[in-house]
Amino acid sequence: MLTWPQTPVPGPDAARTGRELQMFHIARAFVQLSYEVQSDCDIHMEISDSADKTAARVIVETPADGEYCTARRSFQAQMAAQGFTLGTLFTAAEVPQPVPVDVLGLAFLDDPHSGRGSVQVQTIWEIHPANVKIAP
Repeated sequence: MLTWPQTPVPGPDAARTGRELQMFHIARAFVQLSYEVQSDCDIHMEISDSADKTAARVIVETPADGEYCTARRSFQAQMAAQGFTLGTLFTAAEVPQPVPVDVLGLAFLDDPHSGRGSVQVQTIWEIHPANVKIAP
């Protein structure tokens, strides 16, 4: 995803096309930062391919929609068991010890707007919507 073309960005009402119609499975990544966006209640996570805190990251979002409730509750409970409490955009927190996860979701080319994430986020491609599970 880090090497995929990042232009042109589709309009806000554009239908998904190309890669955005494909389901992607990332068998092992590391959650580095996570928070809930109050405006849409999506859980945002920044993931990387290694536990290195300086590694390039991609944003993954789990929406508030009903079909994702179980995945959201499970993720929050599993993160709480790791000692991490999910905050909001204004209290976004780095995960002290990166947590290995399994991610399944659709690719999404987001608009490069401000507040999209930390400086380690290196692409406007995201996985959204996504189911995220703590990996064994």
